[in-house]
Amino acid sequence: MAIADSIAIAANKKKEEELRKRNRELEKELKESKKREEETRKELHKIRERLRVAEEAEERLCYQLGELEAESVNQARAYNAHIRSLVDQLSKANFLVNNHRSPTPISIL
Repeated sequence: MAIADSIAIAANKKKEEELRKRNRELEKELKESKKREEETRKELHKIRERLRVAEEAEERLCYQLGELEAESVNQARAYNAHIRSLVDQLSKANFLVNNHRSPTPISIL
C-alpha cells in the first residue's frame, strides 16, 4: 500500500506542477493581454484627440468659407452694379452722340 500511496503522491505532485506551470503561462498571457489593452486604450485616446482637433479645424474652415462666400457675393453684386452703371453711361453717351447735330463738342460727364 505504501508503494501505491507514493505513486499516487508522485502523480499528484506531477499534476500539481503541471497546473502551476499552466497557471504561470496563463498569468503571463494575462499580463501581456493587459499591456496590449492599455496600449490600445492610449492609441484610442490619441485618435480621439486627433479627431477632435480635425473637427474643430473643419468647423473653422466652414466658417471661413461661409465668410468668403458672403464676401464674394457682395463683391459680385457691387461689380454687377458698376457694370450696369457703365452700360447706362455708355448708352447715354451713345444717344447724345447719335442725336447731336451741332459742331460744338459734347460733354457726357
